[in-house]
Amino acid sequence: MLRGESRLENLGKEIGLPYRQVKAVGAAGLETVEDLLLYLPFRYEDRRRFETLSGLVVDGPPATLSVVVASTKLIRTRRRGFSIFEAMLEDESGKRRAVWYNQPFLARVIKEDDRLLVFCRASKGRYKDPILENPDYEKLDDEADETERGIHTGRIVPVYRKLGTLTSKALRHMVHRVLDSLDADGLPDRVPDEIRRRAGVWGRGRAIRQIHFPDADTPMLRLDDHSTEAQRALAFEEAFLLQAALRLRQIGVCERKRGIAYEVTDALRGRLARLLPFKLTDAQKRVLQEIGADLRRPHPMHRLLQGDVGSGKTIVAFLALLVAVDNGFQGALMAPTEILAEQHFRNLHKLLADSELDVEIVFVSGSLKAAGRRAARAKIADGVARLVVGTHALFVEGLEFQNLGLAVIDEQHRFGVRQRAALTGKGGEPDLLVMTATPIPRSLALTLYGDLDISVIDELPPGRTPIRTVVRLEEDRPKVLEGIASQIAEGRQVYIVVPRVEEDDRSELKAVEATARELRRGPLGKVSIATLHGRMAADEKDEVMTAFRDGTTEILVATTVIEVGVDVPNATVMVVEHAERFGLSQLHQLRGRVGRGSSRSFCVLMVGGDHPGVEARERLSIMAETQDGFRIAERDLQIRGPGAVFGTQQHGASDLQFLADILRAPELLETARREARALVDREGGEQETQDLLDGLSPIWHKRLELGSVG
Repeated sequence: MLRGESRLENLGKEIGLPYRQVKAVGAAGLETVEDLLLYLPFRYEDRRRFETLSGLVVDGPPATLSVVVASTKLIRTRRRGFSIFEAMLEDESGKRRAVWYNQPFLARVIKEDDRLLVFCRASKGRYKDPILENPDYEKLDDEADETERGIHTGRIVPVYRKLGTLTSKALRHMVHRVLDSLDADGLPDRVPDEIRRRAGVWGRGRAIRQIHFPDADTPMLRLDDHSTEAQRALAFEEAFLLQAALRLRQIGVCERKRGIAYEVTDALRGRLARLLPFKLTDAQKRVLQEIGADLRRPHPMHRLLQGDVGSGKTIVAFLALLVAVDNGFQGALMAPTEILAEQHFRNLHKLLADSELDVEIVFVSGSLKAAGRRAARAKIADGVARLVVGTHALFVEGLEFQNLGLAVIDEQHRFGVRQRAALTGKGGEPDLLVMTATPIPRSLALTLYGDLDISVIDELPPGRTPIRTVVRLEEDRPKVLEGIASQIAEGRQVYIVVPRVEEDDRSELKAVEATARELRRGPLGKVSIATLHGRMAADEKDEVMTAFRDGTTEILVATTVIEVGVDVPNATVMVVEHAERFGLSQLHQLRGRVGRGSSRSFCVLMVGGDHPGVEARERLSIMAETQDGFRIAERDLQIRGPGAVFGTQQHGASDLQFLADILRAPELLETARREARALVDREGGEQETQDLLDGLSPIWHKRLELGSVG
């Protein structure tokens, strides 16, 4: 009998599955029986409704039919390699023709007098009478094993995404055979029994069986419902294991390891206060106190700093870095794009230019020439460079710090746990501050960043003028162009964001260069227009952004490469073309590129086509209603799921199958987090938890990023 940890390579021998199918599953990265069973359906079809052949309505709803094959015929067409297999099907109500295109092997499978269950709808094809095209079928052989019947029809049927060469039907058959061959304890619970009972969730074996093949009396399922007992049980298991892994990591990194205990003297506070040309908000002061308390402790800080667009996170990070420098250590600031990294580098230079602090700052990126890269690395290695600003090039092999004390990662969602570890691994036990301008709902923050303490800057600096956001259709374009022209006449600048870099004949989506050409031919022809996108070389992008920052360029047509961090206070208009194609949080980030000065600013969300769909209208109306990033992120999470909150999937988060389920059931997440922490924190709990996690399959380790635990 099979067990969950059984190797898939043995399946063919044990339960008679074709070798090519087993090989295809292995090639997709599924190594064990458990891995296969965690490849879940992405939707279901209700095939319980039986109908007669005469009762099928042309182009009506599909139904299941019990029929007998009256005759068969294989037709070879004139088109080379194309065939049609025909079967005349009959039941007590009459006869109807079924056709399968380009499946000649069916002539060997379906024979006259065979009894079939078929699932299909009737259509008016090229034939005189209605036909059944490519019906899903199942043979009812009198000698067939009872367990082999009713897999593909006559029930709620799971539908799987194609896996390599395996179709949904082949996967359904394989999963059914595997589940039927498991012994009683073949799927042991990962969650301890007492915790599972307190949480009120099903056992693992029952949940996995039900999520693949629900009982006959189960109400029709929708995977976006997130409410079935099977889904709740598997979601709780995943959340519990993730929270246990995060708690172990938190203890290992933040509580057990010896770090740096910095001194934050009154003299240092005075020097830092004199650096600032403005007063900090109360929220910034509160967060600085939280960070300062961490820095004074003799354990490494691991803190997430959240703040809405323009809330002043960067200056808080700069001040924290200067505390490390004042204590004789180096500080590093890593950003996901060269544009943002260069902006941080310039702003740090500007902040320190006329100050009493003598700090050498070095910039590192992948675009540096070999000589510049060698010079920068030498300064970092011998400690001459006290502050280092750069992109992911900071954690590449060959770059070594003399004594890294604090690492700051901007726009954390662009980096994963392993990349965090790669940067902090450049020092002994440096402190870590990660920042994001993407407001993250509490449930998502607890799920993805449970190993970090969280600080929130929930206040904008005074003087910020609210941004007026409007939704406009194509018919409104002349008025939009008039508004752009009037802003430019007042000396302001404009962003126009489009979804594509290049034109595509098959798509109506606007592209960068085509949009710029269209503007130059129209009423804005005398305006200075430049373009920016991610495929440009680094020096080209820098040149374009410098010209826009300096005011030489009046309109910048760009892709979402300008989404994060770009700061041009004179830009007062953001136009987003095909705004219905973007997620709420991404639109909020783009809107945050304007309104950074004291002048009134505008965000125009242009809808492609005549009218947006229902979901798009809902998203765009929320943008027009509020500028509260946390409220927007919550709605984006509810509407589209966790990946949409960031505009891109958080590294590792996309591997969590039930992430959306658990985030939409916050009480279940809180229970999972509480129970996981209690398990780890009790006497002997760390070893018990580590043993539990060590016993997981490689696919779980990838899902939970367990390579960094402890």
